[in-house]
Amino acid sequence: MQKHYYVDRKTGSSIEEQLFGDKTIRYLYSTVRENASFIFNLAVSKHTTKLLSFFNYNKKLSQDTLKRYISKLNINTEEIYEVESIKTLEDLFMRKIRYWEKRPMDSSENIIVSPADSKMVVGSLNENSLIPLKNKFFHLDELLYKEEWINKFSDGDFAIFRLTPDEYHYNHLPVSGVVEDIYELDGAYHSCNPAATVAVCSPLSKNRRVVTIINTDVPNGSKIGKVAFIEVVAMMIGQIMQAYSEEKYDDPRPLKVGDFAQKGQPKSVYKPGSSTDIVIFEKGKVSFDDDILFHSRRKDLFSRYTLGFGKALVEIKVRVRERIGCRI
Repeated sequence: MQKHYYVDRKTGSSIEEQLFGDKTIRYLYSTVRENASFIFNLAVSKHTTKLLSFFNYNKKLSQDTLKRYISKLNINTEEIYEVESIKTLEDLFMRKIRYWEKRPMDSSENIIVSPADSKMVVGSLNENSLIPLKNKFFHLDELLYKEEWINKFSDGDFAIFRLTPDEYHYNHLPVSGVVEDIYELDGAYHSCNPAATVAVCSPLSKNRRVVTIINTDVPNGSKIGKVAFIEVVAMMIGQIMQAYSEEKYDDPRPLKVGDFAQKGQPKSVYKPGSSTDIVIFEKGKVSFDDDILFHSRRKDLFSRYTLGFGKALVEIKVRVRERIGCRI
């Protein structure tokens, strides 16, 4: 069986990931995909995802059952905000946390932060860079769709954040600026399991997603040019709920063009399951932190990305609102 290791940034230790539903996903993306394309396409469709999500997450559970899930998923209940409101698995996976206490943030203007509790990789669309990963996780033209933004971010640098079912599923803003464009693109519901990513060419640009373009070169902005923030659904994620809040989780609302979006604040939340965030920067605007670059290119750890892409690529576990890089 193919193992998959990531690095815990906080400790620097390597950890073998126990991927959710791994046997099923690997079977679906190998045997079924190759020999029964109709069944495969049905499995990654919107209707199947919604049905599976309902049966898995919307049933009201006893407190004892919820406690067992919390224990199994190793969820820290001390950081949960309004824990008494959790009645179902959906409530648990869409939980709020006291991020203002439990996820401290460097508010310096030039600092870029992680949008999610997740496992991240960094790459570049520039083939001459030190981290070229063009067309591995996504095709830029397919991902962004609009020619204006395709041209703006060609040869840019990016970070990908993979959220697993056990993690906090709110997305927070990695930079500050004014929303210049925001739009939703329909698509499939491919799994974000690394096995699926290497089996399907650029799957993240084939999934349903919300694209937000942020102009950071504005007063109180991060001054790092335009930034594309893309929220991508995955298998069993039926919806991306836009829920920007200026203070804690108060008065949530969808961002619209012209709104100022503050770094570190919650922007949206995924329905339960696995999902992915992508942040793309213009060429030559961002410098990712040295430890992230070092761990992501380690050759001593087994990663399915390394095996599938033929070059060393290891994920790093990060937490929402922690520093991941800075403006050049």
